[in-house]
Amino acid sequence: MPDALKGRTALVTGGGRGVGRAIALALGRESAALILTGRTPDRLRGVAVELAELGAPEPLVQVVDVADHEAVTTALDRIRAERATIDILVNNAGIAESEPLARTDWALWQRHFAVNATAPYLFTRALLPGMLERGWGRVVNIASTAGLAGAPYIAAYAASKHALVGLTRVVAAETRGAGVTVNAVCPGFVATELTWRAAQRISEKTGRPVAEALGSLARFNESGRLVEPEQIAAVVLELVSDVGAGRSGETVVIS
Repeated sequence: MPDALKGRTALVTGGGRGVGRAIALALGRESAALILTGRTPDRLRGVAVELAELGAPEPLVQVVDVADHEAVTTALDRIRAERATIDILVNNAGIAESEPLARTDWALWQRHFAVNATAPYLFTRALLPGMLERGWGRVVNIASTAGLAGAPYIAAYAASKHALVGLTRVVAAETRGAGVTVNAVCPGFVATELTWRAAQRISEKTGRPVAEALGSLARFNESGRLVEPEQIAAVVLELVSDVGAGRSGETVVIS
């Protein structure tokens, strides 16, 4: 479906690496105009170069730490001043740290909710009115299988992703029939730096080789392998395109 998103503008948070990068490139291949946010300027500029090589429109890049409420508000003001119409929002930025509940302190808990739940709330609340006014919009939240079930040592992560799934379902219910769809994609362990760092922590705590730790994480997925970022990007592309117009309030599991 060449140029399926031509004339549409998409904002991708955490767009400089991993899943966010894969999503940005997938949307760019379909000629969407991109707005990329992230914390690392070099990574964002690198994705901008890749988009240019694809012949996609030049993206608007905004460096912002989504854990900072005021920084998000300021960035949104700048973004809307330059791109008045934003049709697609992909809340991808996320963090994942593991500790047993007894060592899950207030700072760790707050950090997870700020990035994984509050930032999507802020972006969605800011951009949704425009989508409703135009009668067309797509919101995709990158959640996790941990947002659908519990597991040891991830209280803050799982709780924040459960919150994101809940937000998805509520906003989908509130926008039903308005031309706006709101869905969550729930991957298992993904082949990204986030998973590699998790394997490193396991290795440091247990003495097991990193490769062995990665294998143990992959076995949590139904496929027994890590999910590739491009698999997630393909699902996002389907949800935001016209073929996904009838899908809202879903939690799409990729495992």
